[in-house]
Amino acid sequence: MPMNTATTITTPNPEAAAGAGGRLPASAGDALGASKRSVLRASFNRRGDRTVMEDKYHTAPIKIAKSFPLEDELAVMVMDVSPGMLEGDCYELEWTAGEGSGIYVTNQSFMKVHPCPDGRGAALKQRFSLAPGAFVQHMPEPVMLYKDAKFASDTVVHLAPGSAWMQAEVLCPGRTLRGEVFAYRRFDNRLAVYYGDELIFAQRQRIEPAVQPLSSAGCWDDKTHFGTFYLFSDKIDGSHPAAVREALDALPQTAGREVLYGVTLTHRHGLAVSAAAGAAWPLQQVLEAAWTCARSAVFGKQPLRFRK
Repeated sequence: MPMNTATTITTPNPEAAAGAGGRLPASAGDALGASKRSVLRASFNRRGDRTVMEDKYHTAPIKIAKSFPLEDELAVMVMDVSPGMLEGDCYELEWTAGEGSGIYVTNQSFMKVHPCPDGRGAALKQRFSLAPGAFVQHMPEPVMLYKDAKFASDTVVHLAPGSAWMQAEVLCPGRTLRGEVFAYRRFDNRLAVYYGDELIFAQRQRIEPAVQPLSSAGCWDDKTHFGTFYLFSDKIDGSHPAAVREALDALPQTAGREVLYGVTLTHRHGLAVSAAAGAAWPLQQVLEAAWTCARSAVFGKQPLRFRK
């Protein structure tokens, strides 16, 4: 799988990967000096055979537009009523999933990051806290970085025994039809996953097109879009990567839009899919297939159909 120079996945120990005392570094927003802070917090619990949203709080421009019951799960749509993230913006989202709850979190459209001429950038900070048996799926639309954009994303997940967290992400190189291909300043993406008090996964992807040879062999080569799918649960075993790989191998490839992908287990309680292509939509198809297979193979759940 290419892109080794732009992506780092570490087998963590709390002191080396997270800093002294097992704590994460300063937040993405603090590092960029973000000045315009918006907050969204929501908590969920299980009542009988369904999941309900017990509490929510937001400050403009982000909010929960609507929630949709999906059998024993609850879908939540996040809305950004602004034209996108501007320089100095910092969005902070906190999700708390109670025991046995099941939620699907998505947003309405691409996350657009506008030019950052002063170099401060924009930032997204997310926290997921899962109680025993909670089932959380975070499936946002792709990230679109405009020319001169600078964006940092920092996600921390806390798992309890029996809980599960999934996420699919796609990164676009810019507005390609306007000739913006890797014209942004920097993309800095961090993910840390804890199982109880143990840090079991730490990943950082930092892309600086002006100083990295992204189009060279061994890096991105001729690919422009990058996607990942992560699943963390203590139910994962050695058979699951093969099941996901078989599902992906069965997908048709479109001439000129071929997708390269790889599937692997992480250090502990995790499965990761990395993929690269020349457009967002084939990556979305691959990540959706991985998600659908994981729901079935690991949890015995039917495909979740949620149309926007």
